[in-house]
Amino acid sequence: MGHSGGDANGTGKGGGGRMAARGGPGGRSRGLRAAGLALVGALLLGAAAAGWAYWHLNGNITSVDIDGALGDDRPARPVTAPSAPPSAPAGALNLLVLGSDSRGGEENQELGGGDSEGARSDTAMVVHLDAGRTAATVVSIPRDTLVTRPSCPLPSGGETREASGAMFNTAYALGGPVCAVKTVESMTGVRMDHYIEIDFSGFAKLVDALGGVTVTTDVDIDDDKSHLHLDAGTHHLDGTEALGLARTRYGLAGGSDLARIELQQKLMKALLEQISATDLLTDPARLYQVTDAVTGSLTTDTGLDSLGELMSLGRSLGGLSAADVRTVTMPVLPAPRDANRVVARQPDAGDLWKSLR
Repeated sequence: MGHSGGDANGTGKGGGGRMAARGGPGGRSRGLRAAGLALVGALLLGAAAAGWAYWHLNGNITSVDIDGALGDDRPARPVTAPSAPPSAPAGALNLLVLGSDSRGGEENQELGGGDSEGARSDTAMVVHLDAGRTAATVVSIPRDTLVTRPSCPLPSGGETREASGAMFNTAYALGGPVCAVKTVESMTGVRMDHYIEIDFSGFAKLVDALGGVTVTTDVDIDDDKSHLHLDAGTHHLDGTEALGLARTRYGLAGGSDLARIELQQKLMKALLEQISATDLLTDPARLYQVTDAVTGSLTTDTGLDSLGELMSLGRSLGGLSAADVRTVTMPVLPAPRDANRVVARQPDAGDLWKSLR
């Protein structure tokens, strides 16, 4: 009886062994080890994916050593106020932001970049961030402004000649980012701390990654060159349409570059509002899409040529809203010898630049 009872109830040595194999302490231990290995594997895969994403996004960025090219022949950096708290950003910043009408690449050509090589700086803005990053001033420079273009170093060696009465956007076409920065610093007396350039396809991809942008226009737009046809009113635009709005000129009264700048400033504020309304931190997939769109078509100076440096700048602007951004256009008047060109209106233009130093 004792023998049969032990076997029947599984309490003998044989039964106890089978119990341990199925669910006893030994089985639980092996199960925990398997779960732990799976968790470690998942974490390693996640870390590898995150590492690849960082490497990919970091590698997207193109940079230009503007400081090295220009040396010390530049406006002085502003002196940082010693009373600023340690946690505050170190002083005000001035950035030259260009939107380039790139002619190279199939995507840019499809978006209206043309079929020739080279590029133009069709959009130029000096962005001034105050020392506390609580306000910003964005100054648009009309591309048709006649300026004295200084002598600029060329990537291939040598220098360009100084030219008076040159159109502002020829600086970029002739000498690239270095000449664009030197020309802006020469005409404003303001040191450009950083340089940021985004091309046609990058801008369109950014808008699409954000889910589009809503803009209200006060006039009808009918521009075959920018491929945009809109009635006056409120429109939700995709990337291609938003790019058309930024480029449109001949569909506006008089084909004015100043009217185009007004649309660009309105579009920029609408984009800031869209970014604020999109909680990218809770949507990693969209955050990656937005970051990939930006970095994939971005050229910066070497001080902003890593994802970490760009993120640091972005974090410092976290409390800045569209309402904190003031948009203005450099004061201009028609050029004396060419009504289709403009020149800086003094002393107003000089006073504006002085306020940003």
